[in-house]
Amino acid sequence: MNERQGARIHITGIVQGVGFRPFVYGLAARLGLAGWVRNTSAGVDIEVDGVSDALHAFVAGLRTEAPPLSNIDSLTVEILPAHGFTGFEIVHSRPVEGAFQPISPDVCICPDCLRELRDPADRRYHYPFINCTNCGPRFTIITDIPYDRPNTTMASFALCADCAREYADPLDRRFHAQPVACPACGPKIWLEESKQGESTVEIGGGQRPADSGHSDEVIYRAQMLLKQGRILAIKGLGGFHLACDAAYPQAVDELRRRKLRVDKPFALMMPDLQTVAKHCTISATERSLLESRQRPIVVLKRRPESPVAEAVAPRQDTLGVMLPYTPLHYLLFEPGMGAEHFVPVEVLVMTSGNLSEEPIATDNEEARNRLSPLAEALLMHDRPIRTRCDDSVVRVVALRNQRPAVLHNRRSRGYAPTPILIPWEAPVVLACGTELKNTFCITRDRYAFLSHHVGDMQNYETLQSFQDGIDHFERLFRLKPEAVACDLHPDYLATRYAVERSEREGLPLEGIQHHHAHVAACMADNGLPPGTVVIGVAFDGTGYGTDGAIWGGEFLLAGYGASPECGIDRDGFRRMAHLAYLPLPGGDAAIRLPGRIALAYLWKTGLGWETPFPSMEDLCAEDRHILKSQLAHNLNTPLTSSMGRLFDAAASLAGVRQAVNYEAQAAIEFEALADADERGAYRFDFRSPGESGALFQVDPAPVLEALVKDVGAGVSRGLISARFHNGIARMVAEACSRLRQETGVAQVALSGGVWQNVTLLQKSVALLEGASFTVYIHQHVPANDGGVAFGQALVAGTRTRTRQK
Repeated sequence: MNERQGARIHITGIVQGVGFRPFVYGLAARLGLAGWVRNTSAGVDIEVDGVSDALHAFVAGLRTEAPPLSNIDSLTVEILPAHGFTGFEIVHSRPVEGAFQPISPDVCICPDCLRELRDPADRRYHYPFINCTNCGPRFTIITDIPYDRPNTTMASFALCADCAREYADPLDRRFHAQPVACPACGPKIWLEESKQGESTVEIGGGQRPADSGHSDEVIYRAQMLLKQGRILAIKGLGGFHLACDAAYPQAVDELRRRKLRVDKPFALMMPDLQTVAKHCTISATERSLLESRQRPIVVLKRRPESPVAEAVAPRQDTLGVMLPYTPLHYLLFEPGMGAEHFVPVEVLVMTSGNLSEEPIATDNEEARNRLSPLAEALLMHDRPIRTRCDDSVVRVVALRNQRPAVLHNRRSRGYAPTPILIPWEAPVVLACGTELKNTFCITRDRYAFLSHHVGDMQNYETLQSFQDGIDHFERLFRLKPEAVACDLHPDYLATRYAVERSEREGLPLEGIQHHHAHVAACMADNGLPPGTVVIGVAFDGTGYGTDGAIWGGEFLLAGYGASPECGIDRDGFRRMAHLAYLPLPGGDAAIRLPGRIALAYLWKTGLGWETPFPSMEDLCAEDRHILKSQLAHNLNTPLTSSMGRLFDAAASLAGVRQAVNYEAQAAIEFEALADADERGAYRFDFRSPGESGALFQVDPAPVLEALVKDVGAGVSRGLISARFHNGIARMVAEACSRLRQETGVAQVALSGGVWQNVTLLQKSVALLEGASFTVYIHQHVPANDGGVAFGQALVAGTRTRTRQK
């Protein structure tokens, strides 16, 4: 009998700020159900009456028809007697003490809003802040939960009558769209031009100019300045960008000079896929990423005929490209904004609005102070940004059998703070990450909240951003840490923060070895359950080892915690093999001088410096004498097993680069030269472990000897690069095969910044899978140090659970 019943439903996940309540309202109305729906700090609650068939259809529809931006993690249903409801309504939000819910990331403009933006008959025609429930800012404007307008930076903008009507109508797509606004009641844009360079107009005073004019006029003036080769600071969703014409070499060069960014590639913004295809080759997966609601920067192969200035990405065969993701961005590419037949710049450099290594500017006054020396004009708006959020960066790689994989080089805007589901219930652990590419991570229940990109923790401003981000996450997600995790390196600012907080709040402090955190992050990124043990191949530039040396070429037997049957103690890993230790003259200072690293490696391996080769070019005879004395007497020459430093040495010996001005520059340029058709490979030796406690060491001396011989014989750098990459891939497969024989483990996890090298990744995965290994690479978090906090949190959480039992 199809009798009338009641149901109480609770839903968790990303179900606020995404049009979920009006969706529920419409679904209930369609099925003839009565009741109510509301947001709470814990998710969405529904109580509903109806005949049983309709109730079953309603519950099924909640999952199958949910709005595109929503993500349901759990849906519980309790069947009750009918309540006697007579209609269906959306009721006011209710806070729940201690409860939390995931927050939606910022989302690019949706097709409906883009259509309205371009419709002269629409009241939001050319309005730079058009949005609806399906698009617009979320994470960067939220100040607290529940996600209601008073808890966002839009709180000070009172809705006009038209916007208020849309906001209150459950059947309107702007129902409770918290950033909803229009030209009559919402944020405004304006242009402040400075005396920088040849600009002629100055508008200042620290406030929005009263005569800033219609947005079309402002946009047209910005387009004109860009067309003239000027540099603009443009306020976006998560901070300011610095923009110029990417095909104007003098503008790109000047931007580099002002920003103090010598060679590191700039990101580009192009108006549409047709334009992208003119400059780059695009696969189906890359096309999908470019058009996705996250709108990341996608690293693409550059077409040789592209007119984009070479200085955008010096000595590289790729370009980092994104499509517009805000209405303001689209308007910058819109023709005829201020003059009929006016054609704006086709490709814009769109790089972070900061001096090199500083956090991006977010506040208007901050931008005036910090960016005025860098830009001729500032395109501003008055919608405050609560949380700075850099653009995300991804790259597609075709692995064995040509299956595409997406590598997240930076996980930030569009992805953060979407939680990563982990394969067990976790305690509340705060993991503070590492020094470079810092992120932090907080776990709770089955969620890991990995933060947006914070940056390199090498100045006070970034430390402030890091601390503010942690405070904000703990408030948003109602988190009070039970333990704190950090890197073992005692001098990292993130480690110092963890130590100080542990002491101040009496929290257990868990020091997690850097490369173990890398491997654990890869394991959890692939959903591997507790008790899993893998061979972790952790290759990067720098990581503090348990013996005080600088690790970075590591083969670990690793899990999340102890595994006595595998000989793994509480630390959660055993160091099974590693690159042989070599001296790093000058310690961290040597990282920017690959030439010195190369000479040090040749000296240590007994190859000598007698034959002239590129690494000697930047050092005179006296410098070489001092370096040799430093090495002979062990003066500030810490030992390292770093694969990143081996790449630096090889690139130097091949004549690619003797000094670098950004991380991994020599290796990146060396990879770009690799000849795809070359099958030859340099051979590593395997030898006894010495005092390291490992089963064996991997000796690079034969590789260096063969490489120097090829350089002397005039072999091309493309062949040398290919043989070096081929040699490492074969070494990885052989080392893992030896470890499988020893341990029986046939699962391999690849993590660390070196695995962003697409050439090496492709070759290594093919050889490992060809040898019947199951290979795991990162899926959602970066392989570089941006993923370390995720691994720290999981290892520390495992230790915390063990301690609490």
